[in-house]
Amino acid sequence: MAKIMIVDDSPADLRFMSEILRQTPHTVTQVQGSADVEVRASADVPDLILLDVVMPDRNGYEVLRSLKRQDSTRDVKVVFVSSKGGDTDIKWGLRQGAVDYLIKPYTADQVMTVLKKHL
Repeated sequence: MAKIMIVDDSPADLRFMSEILRQTPHTVTQVQGSADVEVRASADVPDLILLDVVMPDRNGYEVLRSLKRQDSTRDVKVVFVSSKGGDTDIKWGLRQGAVDYLIKPYTADQVMTVLKKHL
């Protein structure tokens, strides 16, 4: 059983992803917005973070770069989850250190494929 953290500024997107993950044996934590992601991730280091890209205050790229600078979260696998799904967006996200990129709107099958690939 893995620990998965979902980070998104949208309550609806958090709820949708949580419903999908409820079908798995994994422990799921939700973080709404980008404000305290690093603190929460450092306190209870997840195995995988599903991270939205477009958020107010700090975007997902900034959050990922910050996570990679911390010893406690440097090796956490991060999958970007975003409506920005162009080739350039995906390449940039992977270049930032993400292990995968999930484009909104996504299906439960796509989420499960990402989980099987990275957990």
